[in-house]
Amino acid sequence: MKIASILPYKENYTEKGAGAVALWINNFIRDSKYKKSTFVIGSTTNKNHLSGNYININIENINSKLNSTTKEYSNKIIQKIKSLEFDVIELHNRPIMVKEFFEKINSKIILYFHNDPTTMKGAKSVTERIHLLKSVDKIIFISEWVKKRFFKNLPKLSDNKTQIIYHSIDPYKKKITKKKQIIFVGKLNESKGYDLYCKSLFKVLNENKIWNAVSIGEEKRFQDYPIHKRHKNLGQISHKKVLKHLSESEIAIIPSRWEEPFGRTALEAASRGCATIISDTGGLSETTDHAIKLRKLDVKNIECEVIKLIKNDKLRKNIQLKSKKFVRHKLVNNSKKIDSMRESLFPFVYINSQNKRMRILNIYNLAQKLNHRIYNLSLGKKFTNGFIRNGHDVIEISDRDFVRQNKSIGFLNNKDKFHKYLIETFKNYNPDLILFGHSDNINQEILNDFRKLNKKIIISQWNEDPLMNGLDDTSSNISKIKRFIPLVDHTFITTHPSTLNLHNKNSENIHFFMTPVDKNIECFDVYKLKPKNDIFYAMSHGVNRAVLKKGKTDNRVIFLNKLIKKISEIKYDFYGFGKQEPVWGNEFYKSLLNSKMALNLSRGKPTKHYSSNRIASLMGNGLMVFIDQKVNLTNFFSPSEIVTYNDIDDLADQIKFYKINDKSRMKIAKKGKNKYFKLFNERKISKYIIDKSLGKKTFLF
Repeated sequence: MKIASILPYKENYTEKGAGAVALWINNFIRDSKYKKSTFVIGSTTNKNHLSGNYININIENINSKLNSTTKEYSNKIIQKIKSLEFDVIELHNRPIMVKEFFEKINSKIILYFHNDPTTMKGAKSVTERIHLLKSVDKIIFISEWVKKRFFKNLPKLSDNKTQIIYHSIDPYKKKITKKKQIIFVGKLNESKGYDLYCKSLFKVLNENKIWNAVSIGEEKRFQDYPIHKRHKNLGQISHKKVLKHLSESEIAIIPSRWEEPFGRTALEAASRGCATIISDTGGLSETTDHAIKLRKLDVKNIECEVIKLIKNDKLRKNIQLKSKKFVRHKLVNNSKKIDSMRESLFPFVYINSQNKRMRILNIYNLAQKLNHRIYNLSLGKKFTNGFIRNGHDVIEISDRDFVRQNKSIGFLNNKDKFHKYLIETFKNYNPDLILFGHSDNINQEILNDFRKLNKKIIISQWNEDPLMNGLDDTSSNISKIKRFIPLVDHTFITTHPSTLNLHNKNSENIHFFMTPVDKNIECFDVYKLKPKNDIFYAMSHGVNRAVLKKGKTDNRVIFLNKLIKKISEIKYDFYGFGKQEPVWGNEFYKSLLNSKMALNLSRGKPTKHYSSNRIASLMGNGLMVFIDQKVNLTNFFSPSEIVTYNDIDDLADQIKFYKINDKSRMKIAKKGKNKYFKLFNERKISKYIIDKSLGKKTFLF
C-alpha cells in the first residue's frame, strides 16, 4: 500500500520545530507496517526532516493576492500524487482541500481532524460537514471531544466512516531520575494559560526553596509576564530534548484556557512519570487517567494543587508511578489500528495478498455452444487451472455463452443483462483480480463500474490472436487490444510487444506470454509411440468449417501445397484446408497421436515469438516440431529441443532427414516437451500473469 500523508501548508516537519500534527504523522509512520511506502508531503523551507520519505512542494507567488495559496498547494500536490500513484491520501487538518482531491484523484481519501472542525474552512457549516462525510472514505478524530464538535448540530447521521485514534506514545521503560522541578511546555500565551503558570510560581517557589521551574516554548506575539528568579525559559528546543526535561521534572502543569483538541503535552508528561495537573477543557481529560484536574482554572487553584503535591511525597510518587506504568494511549496499539483502518478501505485486496491467496474473476469464451470441443486449446481454462493449482480462488464466466443463453428482444438487452450479472457477481465475490480475454461483451462502462466498486481492483486483459504484418485481420486484432490498454492495468499478448508499435506510458504494461501447457491437457508422449504418419498439421478457417471467405487467400495453403509437391513420398496428415475438415476435441488428439513430427505454421509473415496455441499442443504432447527461424523461438529452445528452418527447401530437407532418423527425432521431441513444461507450464504462466498484474518485477525464465 502506497500512502501520501499531507501536512498543512508551512507545517514544520523537523526535530526542533515540529508541532502536534507533524509529531503525530512521524510517530505513526515509524511503527506502521507501511512505513517504507508512506510519504510525507509538505511545503516548508526547513531542512533535516523527521523522516526520509519527505516530499517538499515549492509554492510560487504565495504573496500574490490573485492566487489562493491553499488552491495552489492543493493543485501541486495533486500533480505529484498523480505521477506517483498513491493508494491512500491522508489529509491532515485541511478539510477545505477535500473537494479538489475528490474531483481530481482516484485514491482513497482519509481526512484527519487535529483541531475543532467547526473553526476550519471547509467544515464550519453543517452543510460542509455533511458533504465531507459523503466525499471522503474515512474521517479520523484525535479525541472524543473533536468528534463531538464535528457532529455538533448535525442531523442524526451514520458515523460508520468515522473513528477516534489518539495521539500515542511508547511507554518509557528507562529508569528516571527526578529533579525538584516544575515544568510547562507549550506556546507562551494566555490561551495556553502561561500567565497563570508564571503567577502561581511566585508563591510555590517562595515557600519551597529547593524547587525550581522551567518553561519550554515561544510565542511570536510574546507578552512579558513577571518571571520568578528560579523560573527559567528554555525557548524552542527539539522534541527529543522536551521529552528529556519532562523525564527530569516532578510536576507538569497544563493550565490551558483554550479547549485543547487533545493535549499531547499532557500525555507525554504522564508517560515520563510527571505528576500532571491539567485544566478540565476540551480533550485534555482524555490524555491520562491519573492527572489532577483543576476544579477552577485560576492562580489560587494551581498554587493549591502544586503545593499539595510538593508536601505529600507519597501522593506525588503514586501519581507518577501510575502515569508512567499505565499509559492510556500506546503507540504500538494505535499504529495497528491505523494500518487496519487503511486496509479496511480495500476489504479483500490486502487481506488476500497477505495470505498469498487471491480471488480471481476469469472472463473468457468457454464455447459451451460448441460442446466444449475447443477445450484442449482453451487458454482461459489453462489459466484457471494454473491459478487454482497455485492456491488461488477462481470464478469463471463465459461472456458469449451468457449473452447467447439469456435471449431477450434485441441483442443489446442481452448485453445489459450481462452487465448487471457481472456487477452483482463482483459485489458478492469481491475479486482482487479481473482477467478477461477475447471477451466481446466487456466494455468501458463495465470496467468503470468495477473501479467504482473497488478503486484498488486490478484488471488485466489477454489476447492470443496473431498480430503479424501481411495479415488481413491484424489491424482489427490490434484495435481490439489497443481499445482497452488505457482502461486496464496490464495487457498480455502472445506476440512480442514491439508489434503494437506503442511509444507511451502504457507500453511498459504490455507483456509477452507463451501459450502454456497443462499437465491435464498436454498429457501424451508421442515420442514413445510408433505413429504411422510422418508429419501433422491442423488449421481452421473459423471454428465450424474449413472454408475461406469469398475472394480471400491463405498463404499457409499455398505453402503446404508446395511442400507436398516437393516431398510427395512423405506421409502427410493435414487438416483444415482442401477437402480436409478441421478437427476438434478428442478427434484432434487422435490425429495428433498418429504423426512423428509436426509443423507449426502461422498465418501472415513470421513474427517474433508468435506461434499460436498450436505450439503448446504439439510440443506439450511430445512431437518434434518444425518452426520458421524468424519467429525467434530459439530465444527459448535450443536446436536440441526444436527444429527451425530458413525456407521451404530447408524444411523439406529436414523432414526427409528426421523421417529416417528416429532416434534423433525422439530425442529432440522429448527434450522439447520437457523444456516447454519447465518454462511455460500452466502454473508458471498463471503466476507470471498475477505477478505482473501486481506490478512485481518478474520474468518468464
